[in-house]
Amino acid sequence: MSPTDRIQCPALQAKLMSAREAAALIPSGANVGMSGFTGAGYPKAVPQALAELMAERRAAGDAQFRIGLWTGASTAPELDGALARVEGIDRRLPYQSDPTCRKLINAGKMYYTDMHLSHVAQAAWFGFLGKLDVAVVEVAGILPDGRLVPSSSVGNNKTWLDQADKIILEVNTWQSAGLAGMHDIYYGTRLPPHRKPIPLTDPSDRIGEPYLRCDPSKVIAVVHTHQADRNTSFSPPDPVSEQIAGHIIDFLQHEVAQGRLPKELLPLQSGVGNIANAVLAGLNRGPFDHLTAYTEVLQDGMLDMLRSGKLRFASATALSLSAEAAADFNANIDHYRERIVLRPQEISNHPELVRRLGVIAMNGMIEADIYGNVNSTHIMGSGIMNGIGGSGDFARNGYLSIFMTPSLAKDGAISCIVPMVSHVDHTEHDVQIIVTEQGLADLRGLAPRQRAPLIVERCAHPSFRPQLLDYIERANQGAPSLHTPHLLEEALSWHVRYLRTGHM
Repeated sequence: MSPTDRIQCPALQAKLMSAREAAALIPSGANVGMSGFTGAGYPKAVPQALAELMAERRAAGDAQFRIGLWTGASTAPELDGALARVEGIDRRLPYQSDPTCRKLINAGKMYYTDMHLSHVAQAAWFGFLGKLDVAVVEVAGILPDGRLVPSSSVGNNKTWLDQADKIILEVNTWQSAGLAGMHDIYYGTRLPPHRKPIPLTDPSDRIGEPYLRCDPSKVIAVVHTHQADRNTSFSPPDPVSEQIAGHIIDFLQHEVAQGRLPKELLPLQSGVGNIANAVLAGLNRGPFDHLTAYTEVLQDGMLDMLRSGKLRFASATALSLSAEAAADFNANIDHYRERIVLRPQEISNHPELVRRLGVIAMNGMIEADIYGNVNSTHIMGSGIMNGIGGSGDFARNGYLSIFMTPSLAKDGAISCIVPMVSHVDHTEHDVQIIVTEQGLADLRGLAPRQRAPLIVERCAHPSFRPQLLDYIERANQGAPSLHTPHLLEEALSWHVRYLRTGHM
């Protein structure tokens, strides 16, 4: 497809150039807001060209060419990976999942500001993050008046386009032209003290515009690309994932029977990954109909539910699809356009809306402790894994807050239920239900000393359960207080023992 078919604005057609020419317009030290959310809708050519320029400068003796990189969430090897490999990122925010980035962050060679995803746009507007110099945004097309057809993610693109002094657009003709009309870009947010309620009361409501506004005078380059998103492969559900899914579905059925949930449930939010997809697969086979989703990422499992009719509508900010699911999405985009809306992440993750809609939040974790505190970001207390993402937005404000994980990691060397988590992302106040393949612990309304034995007996693996129960018993006898009993000399000893011996 010719790029001019997608670039209908004559003024912007005149700014068409190569990725290398565009990358050369990004100065060292700039804060650069790039599109992208969970491997969807990220620029694919300009970051790689920028990394090549950085490598050339470094070879010539200039090791100082680095940028601040802001995105919606995680991107892909062509963006995070390429720039990290040349150590070209000074500060990264708000979320990453790239192994090279992770290595540099944990080696102290890259600063990383981990943020709740709903907070990023407003922090930029408040001026908390500094000046945004350049936006590099992938789009599916440019309209004659300069408005933009968003790509497969929206993320923070609205804010980047508004805030940046200069804009580089990547027009990706691989992205389906049928994306036009799938987006809902809300321009009604205001800064305090002028904020007004966001008028959304159902996941299917459309409250904004189908296109992104863009000031053509700020556009310094337009680059044509034709490249697929990072396609995420999901493994078939394994027995552990299926057991976790089964516990959650049994729990939801019980809540319906008790009258605490309607028979069509409440809007679903699901984190990304194989366990989340297993839960969605279970819901697709389960007893619930006419479901809705109000989430940040739409992955294979939700696409299956839309196709089967179990899910009537899904609201998100991005897609995260396998190659097979992406092919189905593009082939049947007219069908999906009536059932999917993609919004800015400041809306998809907005606490006001999550609470109003009564979202059922289901997210993964690294570990939980006996009182229900959850660590979803750090390995052994100090090494970042990915980031908090949107889990906090939904956990604190959802109708139900569910965290799930296998009970063991590293082939049984690590218990995912521990006396005290080595890092806290979600306090016990935001965690209602913990699930492993062993079972489900409903913590609602319980005091800490009631939570502890329940979590251990329902969720801990049998190989670690006796030690945890022994810790609880001795803490109840020897702790200085019996509200949240801990033996401080032992509370993190499990992690210390793993670091010393390779086994908890």
